Order: sequence, then C-alpha cells, then structure tokens
Amino acid sequence: MNSTILRSTLALATLAVTTNLFAAKPGDWPQWRGANADGLSQEKGLLTEWPEGGPKVVWQIDTIGEGYSSLAVVDGRIFTLGNVDGEGRILCLKESDGSVIWSVHPPGETKLYKHGKGDGGRGTPTVDNGLVYVEGGGGDITCLKAETGEVVWSKHLVGDFGGSVPGWGFSESPTIDGDKVIVTPGGEAGAVVALNKLTGEVIWRSSNVGDKAHYCSAVVVESHGVRQVITFTGGIGGKKDPGAPPRVIGLDAETGDLLWSYEKSANRTANVSTPLFHNNAVFSASAYGTGGGLARLTKSDDGFVATPDYFETKIQNHHGGMVLVDGFIYGTGSNTLMCMNFETGEIVWQDRSAGKGAVTYADGHIYLYGEKNKVALVEANPKEYVEKGMFDVEKGEFPTWAHPVVANGRLYLRDMQKLTAYDIRK
Repeated sequence: MNSTILRSTLALATLAVTTNLFAAKPGDWPQWRGANADGLSQEKGLLTEWPEGGPKVVWQIDTIGEGYSSLAVVDGRIFTLGNVDGEGRILCLKESDGSVIWSVHPPGETKLYKHGKGDGGRGTPTVDNGLVYVEGGGGDITCLKAETGEVVWSKHLVGDFGGSVPGWGFSESPTIDGDKVIVTPGGEAGAVVALNKLTGEVIWRSSNVGDKAHYCSAVVVESHGVRQVITFTGGIGGKKDPGAPPRVIGLDAETGDLLWSYEKSANRTANVSTPLFHNNAVFSASAYGTGGGLARLTKSDDGFVATPDYFETKIQNHHGGMVLVDGFIYGTGSNTLMCMNFETGEIVWQDRSAGKGAVTYADGHIYLYGEKNKVALVEANPKEYVEKGMFDVEKGEFPTWAHPVVANGRLYLRDMQKLTAYDIRK
C-alpha cells in the first residue's frame, strides 16, 4: 500500500470515529453564511420586534482577540479566529457563556497577520464531521479536531501553492464539497485548489484559471446537471497589463476546469460578496462604483455560457453580502438597505436603515449589522420597508465588518475582540 493510500485510509478511520461528534443540528450555524451557505437561518420562534435598546444581552466577552472573522456555531461550541496577545489563534468557546474551551496557534502561520485597517483573521471556520477548517489572513490553512483542537494537517496558500496575499489579507472561508475542501490561493498555477479534506493533499487545481485571489468565499451549486464552484477573482495584472479581468467564475467541481465567467459585476479593488444562485442564474455584486447584475447559465454541446441579463449600479454591495428570500434579494448598497426582484432587477424599496452593512435572514426578518455600529431588524417584506427594531452598539476603532450570526435562539455580533450574544427568542 503506497503512502498516499495509507494516509487516506488512516484519515477515514479517524473520520469514522468523529462523524457523530459536532455534527450540525437544526439551529446550528456550521460555516460561513450558515447551514446552506446562503445566509438563511431555519430557526423559528424568534422575536418579531425588539424592545428599545435591543434584545437582552446573555453574555459579552472581549477575549477573542482582534479580527473580522465571523462565527461557526455547532453542538454547543463557537469557533472563530483572533489575534490574542500578539499571536494568531483559532478559538473554541462555550456557546453557553463564551468561555474558552481551547485556543490553538495555527502551525502554518509564518507571520502574525496585521493590517492598518484591522488585524487578525478574516475568514470564518467551517465545521464538518468533527473537524474544523480555518483559513488565516496570511494564508495558513489548518484542519483541527473540533473536540480538542488537535491539528490534523496544515497547508499554506503562499508557501505550498504560490499564492500571494491580497491587500486586505486572505478573507475567504473554506468551502466543503463532499470529500474536498476548496480554497483560493490565486496565481498562475491555478487560482482555486481542491484538497482532500482528511489529508490536505491536492485533488485538483484550476490550472486554466490563473487569476489573483480576492476576498470572496466560494459556493458550490448544481446547474444543468453539473456541480460547480462559483466565486469572485481579482483578475490578472494591473492597469498596464490587465490580462484576465476581475470576474465571477464557475468551475467544474470534479476537475476544476473553467466552465464560464462573468465580468461586469467585478472591480479591481475588492470583490467580496458570495454570489447568489437560483434557477440556473447567478447574481453577483461589488462596490467601488460597480453594482450588481444577473447572468443566466445555459449549456450546450459546446459547454456553458453565462449570458448577461440585467445590471443595477445602485446595489454596490461592498462586504456585507446579500440573501435571497422568496425570489427577492436583500442587501445594502453604498448607504441603504434595499429589496430587489431577483428575476427582473427591479428595486422594490430602499431605506437608509442601519446604513451599509452585513445581512443575515431568520424567521421572516433581515438582521442588518451596519458598519457604523447600528443594528436593525427589518421584515423580509417585498412590498415595503418595515422596521421592527434598531439599537446602537458601542463604537470601536474600526468598522463592524464581521457578519451577524443567528443560531439557537441567539444573535451574535462581533466587533473586533468583543463578542456579544443576545437572546432573540420569543
């Protein structure tokens, strides 16, 4: 038996032991944008209106270190990233009170990730079958046991795959697809890599896509019977040597081959928000003077084509993502929350609300965490803006860019090293 097969066999044996541990339950939030990576919580029985000053605080801590990382919440535990006492850490907390269960320094972190606009990790941990997958701001990829924090394997997007750190740091969250974990080092050798999730060994690399990495977390969908990975890239080269422009790409999830690309919604500064997929169509948007548009995917004997449909410059979605609820998109543009018809691009309503920020959906409502420290509860109403509560959180040094999480009757809001849990059950 060769060494590769032996390692995979041993890893499978380990997985057999951990499969029933830390499996996501209804109400959990196991990865970036929740159970289905769409920003939608399946929880019911939540508050439909907030009291003045906001929901009741269950607990608040300031021990997780600096970072923009959001949270994964699985089986009574919370997983996140932060720079603590001058060292990058992967943290596991008790869901009940926020106390630390374990804290691990990623072995692949060659240099503490720091940035003038906020230090620490950007991506959100992904929890799958008893294992936790984490990507640090400097490019370290770590797989750990959720129970103990023991490191299973580690790789580095720069050292192992020749990627280069984007200007604001690697910001994606690892994407699990079957036996693969998908990450984006960027670079001429292949922008996207699929690794064996149990061993870290390369399964495929998108060798015909040499784009730079930007800040988007990939989503895996199925269109016309083909499973594919969809993400934003940063294109190739600068203004003097543009090469491939920044774009949204669709890759064959089995081989990494490029299936299609769409350019109009991308910019050269920062492409962040995970695209939305519905009914063989992809909606993507970015800021910096750009906007968002829909591309419809068709398939023939010659392969896939992404045909542009409509485009709307008002939905300049910067960092906060968008959610699709009953055929309508909810997300922020430059300064407003807006509701847009997915099929037609018609903006039904827009309101200043809590300003530009990050959105999550749960139990008929949009949770908007504005980057200037306002939080709003808004009906997911495709006819009009209906606000059901708003409160301020204490202002920190940097914008509040960590996405809100709704899990097990609680709303979690992070502002760098501070994490607050609110009770939002009826």
